[in-house]
Amino acid sequence: MASKIFRSTLGAALAVLLASLVVFTGFLYDYFGNLQSRQLQDELSLAAAGTEQLGEAYLEQLDSDRYRLTWVAADGTVLFDNQADAATMENHGQREEILQALTYGSGGSVRYSDTLTQKIIYEAVRLADGTVLRISVSRATAGLLVLGMLHPIALVLILAVVLSAVLARRLARRVTRPLNELDLEHPMENNTYEELSPLLYRIHTQHQQIQLQLQDLQRRQDEFRQITEHMQEGLVLLDQKGCVVSINHAARQLFRVEGDCTGADFLTLERGHEMRQALARAADEGHSQFCQRCGGREYQFDLSSIRSEGSVHGTVILAFDVTDQVDAERNRREFTANVSHELKTPLQSIIGSAELMENGIVQPQDVPRFIGHIRREATRLVTLIEDIIRLSQLDEGGEMPREEVALLPLAREVCESLQQEAGEKNVALTVTGDEDARVEGVRRLLFEVIYNLCDNAIKYNHPGGHVDVSVRSLEGRVELQVRDDGIGIAPEHQDKVFQRFYRVDKSHSKQSGGTGLGLSIVKHAVQYHHGRLSLDSTPGKGTTITVTLEA
Repeated sequence: MASKIFRSTLGAALAVLLASLVVFTGFLYDYFGNLQSRQLQDELSLAAAGTEQLGEAYLEQLDSDRYRLTWVAADGTVLFDNQADAATMENHGQREEILQALTYGSGGSVRYSDTLTQKIIYEAVRLADGTVLRISVSRATAGLLVLGMLHPIALVLILAVVLSAVLARRLARRVTRPLNELDLEHPMENNTYEELSPLLYRIHTQHQQIQLQLQDLQRRQDEFRQITEHMQEGLVLLDQKGCVVSINHAARQLFRVEGDCTGADFLTLERGHEMRQALARAADEGHSQFCQRCGGREYQFDLSSIRSEGSVHGTVILAFDVTDQVDAERNRREFTANVSHELKTPLQSIIGSAELMENGIVQPQDVPRFIGHIRREATRLVTLIEDIIRLSQLDEGGEMPREEVALLPLAREVCESLQQEAGEKNVALTVTGDEDARVEGVRRLLFEVIYNLCDNAIKYNHPGGHVDVSVRSLEGRVELQVRDDGIGIAPEHQDKVFQRFYRVDKSHSKQSGGTGLGLSIVKHAVQYHHGRLSLDSTPGKGTTITVTLEA
């Protein structure tokens, strides 16, 4: 702005100067021209008076290089000329000033020379005898006058340009200083040109509007950040170049990103081939989806392109942890296959025994044995169905009636119901603990926890072995522990024994009549009570299972 003011001011000053020079030169030229014309007329009057008195003798006595005197007869013949031979000069009867003098008594004219650098002024007067006396003088043209004054004019122009430049620069600085010192953050607090008041008021109004919009935008960003940061799903927003615009906490953990990665190319964070293909499909088709395992978890990635006016402006990536769903589906398939197998085995045994008896193949003395076999298999089938129903109830997570349960009396009740089985295996059952060990829970589920743990400890024990059940009250919790000195569990099986239908030794499990669901029921029942379950076992030395519940 300062340079524009400077150029404008300097240009205006130069224009005024040049116009002044032109006008001044014109006035001077006209003034001196008029003065010269009057002097020329005076000189002609004097010469005319002398010529009328003395004639040609008077003209010959005049000695002047400035003025040219020409005496012309009434018919235009040149009688005398002080600068040329009159005899050789052409007739002047048709000259403008001569005609005017012959007609009106006096006349004058101006003619330019061929070089256009000077002009000649003619004045003529008629004498008493009818002849005409003409005087002329050369006068420089305006162009020649300017050329003659070129050096002083150039000097004046240079001085004027320098002075105008200095003054224009000072003026520009003085004009722009208040503008440069404007406080646009607080426009109404400025003390500057009154003409700027409407502009400053408009800026002030716009500031208020922008501030309100920024506050609203900041609020929306904070809300968006709060929502996305607490999402369990990973969320990543990319721009049209594939750079990260926003990434929430879950996505940073998923892609193992530390610090702020805003502006980074997303493919530097996730270099997987499937992700590259999914991004390309989302850009072409608008949406893509794939599943991938990351960090031991199964994730489903949904990618959607952001489109506006037919062009892609970015991509939204959502990552869902579907591990539980995948595991549940796998467990469902495995559970269905295992249930089918476990149900089919006793049913086939029952059907086979019944067919043998129906066809009369069984000897009368063997009938009781076959009937006993059918009863045992049917009992095993009922037990399996009851365990399946119990697991289904636990999977559904429905509320069951709770009450205060004393674990020590409950453990004694369980051991009394298992005395026959323990006696058949020659295994000693003992129960010790605190009488005041109580928990808030479902009595039936707690009974099955203790029952299944003790039942397994008896089944997988040596003849003459021991099973010790202890109940202890700790700070804010109750600890139930079942310890045996049986066959133990190998380390590679210890993290799998709580899975459904998992058996370490299938042949031994068939002999013992187990369903393979006991420890799975224990696990789910403990989880239902928000407790903890731990196992410590050494092959050949025994197993200790500890259940910790909140008091």
